[in-house]
Order: sequence, then C-alpha cells, then structure tokens
Amino acid sequence: MASDPERGAPGQGSLPNSVLFVCGMNAIRSPMAERIARSLLPANVYLASAGVRAGERDPFVDAVLAEAGLGTAARAPRTLDDLEDDYFDLIITLAPEAHHAALELTRTMSVDVEYWPMPDPSTASGTREQILSAYREVRDRLSERIRRRFGVTAAS
Repeated sequence: MASDPERGAPGQGSLPNSVLFVCGMNAIRSPMAERIARSLLPANVYLASAGVRAGERDPFVDAVLAEAGLGTAARAPRTLDDLEDDYFDLIITLAPEAHHAALELTRTMSVDVEYWPMPDPSTASGTREQILSAYREVRDRLSERIRRRFGVTAAS
C-alpha cells in the first residue's frame, strides 16, 4: 500500500521493525538515508538500502556524511537482487525508477511503500564547493524527512 506521510498518512511517527531505502544505484541517496536513519533510530530497527541497478560508491557521499559527524557509507552499493532478506515493513523510495521497482516487487506483499522524491546531486556542476552543496542539500532534506516521518526530535 502506497502512502505519503507529508499528507498525514496513518502511521506517521510510528517505528517499523525494518526499513529499506531504495534509489537508482544505491550510490548516493539510499546509502545516505540509511546512514542518517542509523544515527537517529533505535538499534532494534533493521535498516538497509539498495538500488535498482548496480552503481559505484560516490566519494561526495562520504564527505558530506563525515561533515555531519555520521562517518561514512563504507560498503559497496548493492541492488535489490543482492538483498539477503526481501521482507521489510516499510520501503522508502527516493527516485521514480526506484518507486516503480518497489511497487512491482511488493505487488503481492503487504508492505508500505512511501515515495520521497529527492534530487540527484550527481547532476550538479560547477566548483567542488557547488557540487558538495548539492549533496549537503540532499543530506539535510533526508535528515529532516526521517526525523519528521519517525517522530525523532532534533535533540535525539
């Protein structure tokens, strides 16, 4: 069942047992979301991320996560097919391609799928600082969205 917590969907603020973040290549948005969620949510919430297609690690992700004191997303990108477990209470998609793949994957399952469209910062151009700024914007948007969705206060 698809829902959007920004429209006041049921369950806003509730903590699922497991969450999967999905984007195109599991190189930028979904590993960033997974790392941020790990820093904000209790350890008993199982978190994972994956991509629709295989991707390469993006060093800008590690840079903006380190700036926020979140360490790095040090593992290699993986696809939905690489996941050991394919059952999650909640799948959060961060790109149109990922949303379509998640809906297809879950069409016979009882899983909540939420679409949180996020820009792809890898399309940014200009100086290194301008590119990093695009990555920071995505990091900060993800952090705010995770806090709001799961009822995490800023002091947590």
